[in-house]
Amino acid sequence: MGVKFATKSNISCSGIFLCFSGSALAQQASGGAPGEWSLHAAFGAVVVGLILANAYVVGLFHAKPPGESPGVLARLAEKWEFSPQGLGGFSWRQLALWSLLALFFELLMIRWISSEIRVFAYFKNFVLIACFLGFGLGCYMSRRRVNLLTMVVPLLTLALVVKLPWQSLRVLISSIPTFVGASSEVHVWGVPAEFSFPLLAAAIAIIVPTFSLICFSFIPLGQVVGWYLENASNGILAYSVNVLASLAGILLYTLLCFLYQPPLTWFVVAGLLLVCVLWNWPWLRWAAGGAFVICLGLLTLGTGKQGKVYWSPYQKLTLAPRAAEGKIFEYELTTNDIFYQQILDLSPEFVAAHPSLFAAVPAQWNAYNLPYHFYSRPPSVLVLGSGMGNDVAAALRNGAGQVTAVEIDPLILKLGEKYHFEKPYSSPRVRQVQDDARSYVQNSRDRFDLIVFSLLDSHTTSSHYTNIRIDNYVYTLEALQASKRLLNADGVFVVKFQVDTPWIAGRLYGLLQTVFGHAPLQIESENSMVSYTTGGRFFITGSEPRIAQAIQDPQLAAYLGAHGGMKMTPATLTTDNWPYFYQHEPGLPVSVIVISVALVLLCWVLLRDTGTTLRSLQWHFFFLGAGFMLLEAQIVSKMALLFGTTWLVNSVVIAGLLLLIVGANLLVQFFPRIPASIGYAGIFLTLLASYLIPLEKFFYPSLWAKALSSTLVLCMPVLFAGIVFIRSFAEQGFRADSLGSNLMGAMIGGMLESMSLWTGIRSLLAIAALLYVASWIALSLERSFGRGRTKGESDFTGDLVGASHGT
Repeated sequence: MGVKFATKSNISCSGIFLCFSGSALAQQASGGAPGEWSLHAAFGAVVVGLILANAYVVGLFHAKPPGESPGVLARLAEKWEFSPQGLGGFSWRQLALWSLLALFFELLMIRWISSEIRVFAYFKNFVLIACFLGFGLGCYMSRRRVNLLTMVVPLLTLALVVKLPWQSLRVLISSIPTFVGASSEVHVWGVPAEFSFPLLAAAIAIIVPTFSLICFSFIPLGQVVGWYLENASNGILAYSVNVLASLAGILLYTLLCFLYQPPLTWFVVAGLLLVCVLWNWPWLRWAAGGAFVICLGLLTLGTGKQGKVYWSPYQKLTLAPRAAEGKIFEYELTTNDIFYQQILDLSPEFVAAHPSLFAAVPAQWNAYNLPYHFYSRPPSVLVLGSGMGNDVAAALRNGAGQVTAVEIDPLILKLGEKYHFEKPYSSPRVRQVQDDARSYVQNSRDRFDLIVFSLLDSHTTSSHYTNIRIDNYVYTLEALQASKRLLNADGVFVVKFQVDTPWIAGRLYGLLQTVFGHAPLQIESENSMVSYTTGGRFFITGSEPRIAQAIQDPQLAAYLGAHGGMKMTPATLTTDNWPYFYQHEPGLPVSVIVISVALVLLCWVLLRDTGTTLRSLQWHFFFLGAGFMLLEAQIVSKMALLFGTTWLVNSVVIAGLLLLIVGANLLVQFFPRIPASIGYAGIFLTLLASYLIPLEKFFYPSLWAKALSSTLVLCMPVLFAGIVFIRSFAEQGFRADSLGSNLMGAMIGGMLESMSLWTGIRSLLAIAALLYVASWIALSLERSFGRGRTKGESDFTGDLVGASHGT
């Protein structure tokens, strides 16, 4: 009955969303555009397919009615069931391997889904939330038999959605950000900001079932890890092994990213780990291996796009050549399947040999040559976001003495070195710096005559541990003030940006005017499909006498007259506390609110369908999880600002936080009578210090001084939170449902992180403090009313089994 009800409700929802999709897709492909009906068919197929996959997985959690004989599919599903006891019972090695696999698989899903279904690159926390929800539900169901189909079916379904070579499906998936962006105050690159509820409903129809499939895929991992933690002879040691193995999973995945390995390799590693942990169950071992082989086969399917695909530590890159008469004259680079950069040849020899390419835009007015009309032959040039080298080549062509090229992505640098026609990175006058632009300008002591922000827009690139995009901290008031410090007194400062909305222009204009004390000059460079250049808005400031002298040139004055007068509207200036450059004003965007509400409703449905009730939640652990998630989010964001938003920094910070948790475990292991009140006092005192001490105080010249001071102030709340958690976890007998409640809270904390879009990043500390207060009140109430529960009380069948572990 439960399966039928779930299926009917899911199909009813799909009908509602399909009705909305008719007008939505017609709106998106109006005017009888070719393939409109094929797009409708793709939408219907993907929504129905996702919902049917969800309905099937939900059915696996429902017990068969007594006396009913199982059908063929039910008997087949039973073969995929196992229990941790069947794998040989408790084993420290198994606990470590399952924990490693869980964290590795989490990072894999976050990056893979965010890269291939691009809407999740703008709402990256949603994938993380799905992982927490699934793992938490698994912990609650740690006494049930594990059915591996709840991982395999979602994985194969998502692989089909991502890789099926159906052109209409590929267009649809790439269009989802358009559906969301058209309903948002957040600028999505290339998407008009016009509210459309049908388009948003169409996006939700795909996002929500995708979210639930990601969630389901983590339930088996939570079940097994939860079982091992409950059945360990030493609970604190078991939790420490779990944390250290999770750290190993992070390091393993980070290593693969730095080796530029594609998803195919990630899935090979995940599949081998799964086969290894299932080795004692031969049928299941080979069945799981076979499922991953099928998944690998789907990942090898081409999507019909030209070019070679690379996976850098930050993003999916596709490099495609453009040729004429059998000779390559341009390379185009896309990130996550949208245009990112290009390689052009603007050498005098090429320009002379190909006059037709420069008929629309002469080489002297090419966007890459424009800055040098304001400062010819500059002795020193800083290029921030140097990419594959076009701006570096332009500096060299225009007589720059020394060029410092800063680029965060090592693979993009390598592609530039290999493929750029003018070989700018091979010049002895060029110094490469692989770093985050903000980190470089904050820590450099060099001075430059010309500074060029080179279309420094990552489009979708962000840290995989927070919703801060890499370039957010570049376009803040503090960042531009730090950049100005590197400019010589008579130097020129150029910001080149692809402005798609008037308020983006207004924000850049306001930032530069505030920093330099006078209005910047604006130029809109020419761009068209047939021109051999790139478009963009130039904001030119710095030395007023030098700029005034430059525009005395009649040709430049005429160019300015023809390419000025652009429309602008004001926008809130971005700061390090509110660094959301792509959001118009502080607030919660409609898309974030609507999708978050939809996901909360989905979470309630999943709790109901898996037999979990709100009454089974342990609110003390729930609030601890929510507070810790916010604590971690603001720590990662602040450490990224101090040391750079690079994968290496993120990995080191997360590793440090996990080691602090292990340190808390050791403290409680050796001093088991540490009261929780000391932990709470430490949390509130360190949170207060972190809130009151400005981040600028940590910008010491010495790297070690900066690392030590920031760790002591920013990261110490994690140590005290770890003491409270492990102390409470031990009192509850290391029950899996306690960990499940904690992860449920972390999921809500992930959603609450979006509050920083409204109130700023510092406010997360205040919200985290309130959540820790709530956890302390919940703990006090539980102790006052003697609400310690037995392990069996968390079993969803309602049977009271196990011994009491209450306090």
